[in-house]
Amino acid sequence: MALTFSVAQAQNKPKAEAIYGTGPNEFSLATGSPGELGLLKLLGEEFGKKENAKMIWIKAGSGASLNLLKTKQVDMIMVHAPAAVNQALAEGWAVNRTLLGSNEFYIVGPKNDPAKIKSASSGADAYKKIAAAQSNFITRGDKSGTHVKEMDIWKAAGVTPAGAWYISTNDFMTASLKRANKEKAYFMTDSSTWVAEKTVAPDLEILFRGDKFLVNTYDALVAPKGATAGRETALKFVNFVASDVGQKIMRDYGKDQYKEALYNDAAYAKQFVY
Repeated sequence: MALTFSVAQAQNKPKAEAIYGTGPNEFSLATGSPGELGLLKLLGEEFGKKENAKMIWIKAGSGASLNLLKTKQVDMIMVHAPAAVNQALAEGWAVNRTLLGSNEFYIVGPKNDPAKIKSASSGADAYKKIAAAQSNFITRGDKSGTHVKEMDIWKAAGVTPAGAWYISTNDFMTASLKRANKEKAYFMTDSSTWVAEKTVAPDLEILFRGDKFLVNTYDALVAPKGATAGRETALKFVNFVASDVGQKIMRDYGKDQYKEALYNDAAYAKQFVY
């Protein structure tokens, strides 16, 4: 993943999407879908009560979250971008990598499946079929973890996607899912978003899943010691999410409302780390 930075990025304080907890021990966290889908709210409020803390959530995809951590604008991040995480650790501006859990990617699309991807043998094969048919495909196009994974699949398929059928939203998961429904397009959504938000895309269904390459592992990273003001509280939050209590919250989240969990825990995710 190519990461670029500027002085302007470092000087512009990121906007808080939400604040969870009311205690004086403040820390900032950048992430995408765990915040969008409400998991972060539950974890933040439980941690806030335990540690008299306040979480400031910055809504950002994995690429932008990594930028924010590198430029010391947040205390920690939760991302699904293993190669970029390895780079951050090697360069020394992120530490304490902790596997928190996982979900997976589904390729959803129109129910009549014009590119016939139901018969695909892999995610790359599904993408080949979509490109060959020039069926509408929605890309986030935002250098998020999802976009990076998508581009890795196109590369494995031997395809450089381009043309009127390849539509970029430069937006987050739910908004892109809505656009896919509107355009009668294929889209790669994470399973958590699909379970929670599939009602926004009534004309789409899951057409391909099950490729191990489409499993999505979430890592936490924190700023190095002394780099940011809330770093020590952020580290405590990571340890809380990795604890038995935090992991139970992760693997149970969504069951009450959606009849199935939105995420798997770290024990399950560990088998997909590479």
